[in-house]
Amino acid sequence: MDKSSATELARAAGLNLWTFRGRPLLPVVQGGMGVGISAGQLAGTVASFDAVGTISSVDLRRLHPDLMEATGELTGPEAKAQIDAANKEGLHREIKRARELARGRGLIAVNVMRALDQYETYVRQALESGADALVVGAGLPLDLPDLAKDFPKATLVPILSDARGVQLLVRKWEKKGRLPDAIVIEHPRLAGGHLGAARVSDLKDGRFEFDVVLPEVREFFRKSGYEKEIPLIAAGGISCREDIKRLQGLGAAAVQLGTAFAVTCESDASLAFKQVLAGAKPEDLVEFTSVAGLPARAVRTPWLDKYLRIQERMQKAAHQKPHCTMWFDCLAQCGLRDGNANWGQFCIDKVLGYALAGDVRKGLFFRGAGKLPFGTQIRPVQDLLNHLVGNLVPPTTLAVNNAELQEA
Repeated sequence: MDKSSATELARAAGLNLWTFRGRPLLPVVQGGMGVGISAGQLAGTVASFDAVGTISSVDLRRLHPDLMEATGELTGPEAKAQIDAANKEGLHREIKRARELARGRGLIAVNVMRALDQYETYVRQALESGADALVVGAGLPLDLPDLAKDFPKATLVPILSDARGVQLLVRKWEKKGRLPDAIVIEHPRLAGGHLGAARVSDLKDGRFEFDVVLPEVREFFRKSGYEKEIPLIAAGGISCREDIKRLQGLGAAAVQLGTAFAVTCESDASLAFKQVLAGAKPEDLVEFTSVAGLPARAVRTPWLDKYLRIQERMQKAAHQKPHCTMWFDCLAQCGLRDGNANWGQFCIDKVLGYALAGDVRKGLFFRGAGKLPFGTQIRPVQDLLNHLVGNLVPPTTLAVNNAELQEA
């Protein structure tokens, strides 16, 4: 796809462009995925095609050998400050890398989990390092306007899942003199990773269905006078142009995809990671309660299969630990560290780190429930965007199948 004609292709495909931060963009947002899956290379490439690329802020030191060499073996109470500083530096580097690849096109966002211990630190670092937008999920970011008060031009985008959550957040932000610049509406039944429902049993609740929540939120905006001010981004289960057209018809301005971008050639993950996600069948996906206390969806790999078998026993033995397994508090509240028997009992940073490196035996591989546009193939970002805006340009020849991945 010629980058200069990306928006023209979208129009020709019958899609509506959307204007974000004053720029006409493709109605496609690449979701944030950690640890290290969506970093500077992926986000910058996506942005270079006039879309929104998103860096996940979590533990980005893992992508930088010098930072890992300095902090990877640290233990003891003093390790936390050094590891946190390394992750701040990793985030700064990845934002810089993404901007260089984007070359002034599209937008670069940073995703920060509200549940992180260093949530406030990452918010400030992302803004100081020049991120175009800040996306926050895994909890209600009611305090985000306060954290960004020194950056009045900052673009703030919360992730929510139902109309009630949207109304609550907008009313709270109103009192702080801010409105969201956009809102991601993430469907818990379809998305990957941490999900916006209170319990696993709630994932199929009808209030999360796009044809329910999008019109409800639009009606709330209409009555409040915000209909044209706050664009909605639908996330979860999107795989083709027809999905985008349907969701735009329901009131979404754009859509967000995670897994489909995670398995592109430019994804910052290893090839083995991409193979696990691309090769997973619907029956391979499982929902469970994360160590962060949120429902989550991932591929049933050897580690997850074993964990689910012993989960009940581990929860019965849950007890408060004197310190985090990794010697830094990646989560503000952690089922394993804090001894919460109703939450997950594993070190999420460790198992996501194994997944990033492609260790199928030890890793936790988050994945969305939807089908992938190219099946088991690993294709470039260009091909994916081309497919989503109408497949109007012949695909490139850079495709990798599972057999080739096994040989890599």
